[in-house]
Amino acid sequence: MTLSRKIAAVLRISLYACLSLFLISACSTASHTGKSTTVAEVPYGPDVIKQRVLEVEQKRKDFVGFALYDPELGQMVVEHNADKYFVPASNTKLFSFYASQQMLGDSIPALKYAVHGDSLFFWGTGDPTFTHMDVKNTIAYDFLKNRPENLYYIEAPMSSTPFAVNWGWDDYNYYYQPERSIFPIHGNIVKFVGKGDSSLSITPAYFKQFVKTDTTASSQQEAFVREWRKNQFTYYPKYAKDDYSVEVPFITSPELTAELLADTLKRPVKLVKRTLPKDAAILYGLPADTVFKRMLQVSDNLLAEQLMAMSSGTFSDTVAVERAIKYILGAQLADLPDAPVWVDGSGLSTKNMFTPRTIIAILQKLQQERPKEKLFPLLAAGGRPGTFRNIYKADVPFVFGKSGTLSHVHNQSGYIITKSGKVLLFSFMNNNFDASSSEIRNDMVRIMTEVHEKY
Repeated sequence: MTLSRKIAAVLRISLYACLSLFLISACSTASHTGKSTTVAEVPYGPDVIKQRVLEVEQKRKDFVGFALYDPELGQMVVEHNADKYFVPASNTKLFSFYASQQMLGDSIPALKYAVHGDSLFFWGTGDPTFTHMDVKNTIAYDFLKNRPENLYYIEAPMSSTPFAVNWGWDDYNYYYQPERSIFPIHGNIVKFVGKGDSSLSITPAYFKQFVKTDTTASSQQEAFVREWRKNQFTYYPKYAKDDYSVEVPFITSPELTAELLADTLKRPVKLVKRTLPKDAAILYGLPADTVFKRMLQVSDNLLAEQLMAMSSGTFSDTVAVERAIKYILGAQLADLPDAPVWVDGSGLSTKNMFTPRTIIAILQKLQQERPKEKLFPLLAAGGRPGTFRNIYKADVPFVFGKSGTLSHVHNQSGYIITKSGKVLLFSFMNNNFDASSSEIRNDMVRIMTEVHEKY
């Protein structure tokens, strides 16, 4: 070996020895202080956020889509499967909200009417708030109650079916799936309320005649069950809680609408079959924002469907949810990054499909339409009444948005305010998981709370 090679070898050995001593010293110091220095801490940012999302997807083996957008930068911060289609569930209501505010304006059309001599002919617009039990509204009720003319109800044309495509037929007995109709009354549900003293109240009282009691059934799980295609209800006391409030949808029809109107108004209402009068006037009801707020915060399916039905009535004599969807997709939503598969107003249909980046686009459009002071109060807020009441709890809410849940589907989309003062748009979508929705929700809340605290 030449002298120069010997010198180089000695230098390498000396360098390795120094490095070894440094590492031993570092490890000894770490052991003494309780701090690890073997892995450098990665600064929190887009890479860390994406890693968190990937970890959730790998843990659950489900299909996860994620998009986080910074409007100040005008670009996505994080994307994962943002261009892939997901079943959105009630995230669909964000689109119904946007479409309805574009077409309806500031007020809800409560009904249409025409006065001919001593007769008042009236018909529905799709307004879901007439004697609705959770939305206080007496405008149309007082109008019809106090008119001096004889009342004649006309069933206006509505081409949408009571259930939309791919709704669960076997959910007909549950509060969240009432039928769509041209003139909803009491939210198209019967409400049963009971106390520990065995008292039972039924609203509308009209349905008392159709309720029977069964004390013998031994395999029943629900306290109140409606027959599949009849407005016949069975009460099973053995399966009722001490204090209960149960809502069961009823089957709608023009004949039943006229009977319920007469029963509610305490005056005769006659169903007539004739063409709609050409000299129609519109009676306006609640402010649109009142209905939007209820629809978004508690995820009211009937309100979402009927808002889209009413929207179609602004440009067509035949009311149809599908017409409103087709119209808005061809107009204000023609520039979405991925064309939605959009079939209903509420998101109950499993045929709906949206991509996370398209949901970001609708959040951007909503932001452009309204300042946050008028937008955020309409949405579900962390720790406040609504679908986010048990999550994102804080003295000052920092998440505003919409959740969406079906079997094997759980999503959240909306706006998040970080501690650094940024307002970010996000869409977090989970499909095809074999776990409880609460587990999926907890993962989303953990990740989004970290974004709020560190980004």
